[in-house]
Amino acid sequence: MKSHLLAMFVSIMFLETISAGEAAKVPPKKVALPEAVKAELESGLSALGKEIDALKSELKSKPALLDLLPDVQIFHNAVRFAIEDDLFFENAKTKKINELDSAKKLLAVGQERAKELRAGHAPWTEQTGAIVRGYLSKLDGTAIPYGINVPASFKAGDTAPRRLDFWFVGRDENLSELKFIGGRLAGNSEFPLENGFVLHVYGRHCNAYKFAGEMDVLESLEHASKHYPVDANRICVRGFSMGGAATWHIGSHFAGRWAAVNPGAGFVDVKNYQGLEKKGVKTPWYEEKLWHWYDSLDYVINLTDTTLVAYSGGDDPQKAAADLMEKTLAAQGVIMTHVIGPKTGHKYEAKAKIEVAKLVDAAVAKGRDTLQDIRFTTFTLKYDTMKWVQIDALEKHWERATVDAKILRVGTTGIVMTTSNVAALSILLSAESGCPLKPESTVTIDGVSLPIHGFNSGPNVASSYIKTNGTWALGDLNSSELRKRHNLQGPIDDAFMDSFIMVQSTGAALNEKVGAWAKAEMNYATKEWRRQLRGEVRIKNDTDISDADIAASTLILWGDPSSNKVLAKIADKLPIKWTAQGIEVGAKKYPADQTVPVLIYPNPLNPKKYIVINSGFTFAEFASASNSQQTPKLPDWAVLDMSVPVAKRLTEGVKDAGFFGEKWELLNDSK
Repeated sequence: MKSHLLAMFVSIMFLETISAGEAAKVPPKKVALPEAVKAELESGLSALGKEIDALKSELKSKPALLDLLPDVQIFHNAVRFAIEDDLFFENAKTKKINELDSAKKLLAVGQERAKELRAGHAPWTEQTGAIVRGYLSKLDGTAIPYGINVPASFKAGDTAPRRLDFWFVGRDENLSELKFIGGRLAGNSEFPLENGFVLHVYGRHCNAYKFAGEMDVLESLEHASKHYPVDANRICVRGFSMGGAATWHIGSHFAGRWAAVNPGAGFVDVKNYQGLEKKGVKTPWYEEKLWHWYDSLDYVINLTDTTLVAYSGGDDPQKAAADLMEKTLAAQGVIMTHVIGPKTGHKYEAKAKIEVAKLVDAAVAKGRDTLQDIRFTTFTLKYDTMKWVQIDALEKHWERATVDAKILRVGTTGIVMTTSNVAALSILLSAESGCPLKPESTVTIDGVSLPIHGFNSGPNVASSYIKTNGTWALGDLNSSELRKRHNLQGPIDDAFMDSFIMVQSTGAALNEKVGAWAKAEMNYATKEWRRQLRGEVRIKNDTDISDADIAASTLILWGDPSSNKVLAKIADKLPIKWTAQGIEVGAKKYPADQTVPVLIYPNPLNPKKYIVINSGFTFAEFASASNSQQTPKLPDWAVLDMSVPVAKRLTEGVKDAGFFGEKWELLNDSK
């Protein structure tokens, strides 16, 4: 196939802009600390670090207390990252360095919590007001902070489930861990709750809660639900500006989980928001397909499975995104609730804000309807579930798939479903939820009537169906068959949304160029993960990878089949062949001394996890431009020209690229 070149997006005028001097670095580097101040902070940091190390050992026999250690580690990380990554910023008015007092306070709070843990208790877990908590992310093991506003009415030991609202913040390139935690300790909420929790997610800095930021949303909710009585049927997602964009995508991709979705402003897609068509910008075919991962516009019909309350300032340019969502819903017969602040720019108008609060409060008080009729669309098995329907296989990824499903409640009970681009699905219902189905009930899928299994095996109905040669039948997917599944569907960037380990090579490379390229790329990927996605990558030598690592994590393999011992074990089981003689992608061949393959694939040593060869997250070079440009830039596989530097790799260095098929096979036609 022909090479596809990526236009230089950094030349585009974005609605969310940053200065040209800072375009190459997010977060931007600002002012250096005076040596005396730096020494004082480093001394406090060292002391807290020693306390944390001691507690790791002392609390091994007390798992309940050890589980709370991240509540201390987040303070250590916040100050350490700020010092190591130069994340102190000058106040434009006072000319003083921001966050110095906050850094000292955070070290003191960390020491106090460490002291309390050693004494066998954790009073902050029972406190009300603005609290900061932490958890160890399954992605990289980093202690990640989140803020939670606990109502004054909450008492230790309370078990009655309470409402929880997410609040997603707007874009702030200076939002380091230090600034986030300091702000949350003193912070109010845009929509405070008298008797509910408000959860503020850090989101791995400035990525509109996508990728690692999306996982922060899910992991912080899991952690909060473990430590506080959260009502799973009364959770609301809301935010403004970049946080509004996050609300659109978290709301639409996981609509079945929320009682209400309340976006304020924020983009909903790449093409329209960036005005690419008007600017004549061309993008590779595979990147356009991958817009379907995060473009909320593609998923807007899912919002009929919850309660949507959108807000826009009447004079806000970002109102155009909400208008586009409203128009798209209207074309499908749905009227969107869209509260507009008259003569208002990029902010909440006072009276409109009151109206928004009333509408959202009413929806959350009602709670989500777990048995409602479903209108579900997706483009990937990454987002496979809507309430009681789960899509188990697609006919073709990155094309629209739909399921419309209705429970018949009058007369003969049963389910009626219509689908498109779906190859397998399951019905997931709880008999305890008031489901009206009976053992003799049937499901009709695309006109085919089939039995529903599961009523006699326990409280839950879990009945699965497969489409073969265009006809639906009762049956489960073969669990051992190699095929794209939920969280095992690609593309490359999906590898960095679960536990992963960077595996560096220790052997001699096929040639000098490959060895140097792989080393440089691994260093770049590691640095960018820390800088942009605010975590510390786990790195191991290829000779040190254990069976436990293979069982638990995606392995990011750097090097080639000669230099990387793990890659050598699986090279003959991969669809792309790589030897000293060259790279073979089906019938196409590329020189081994000029090009390298990058790809994601089920690990032959453990097909329940991925392996990735020679790639970090793919949008690193574009992260400064706009949150809306933080989308996958490569599909399941690509062949790259090693002579092209990182800054131009995606614009000039992609020799070939494509997706694997639904059974992870190499397709004859890359498109």
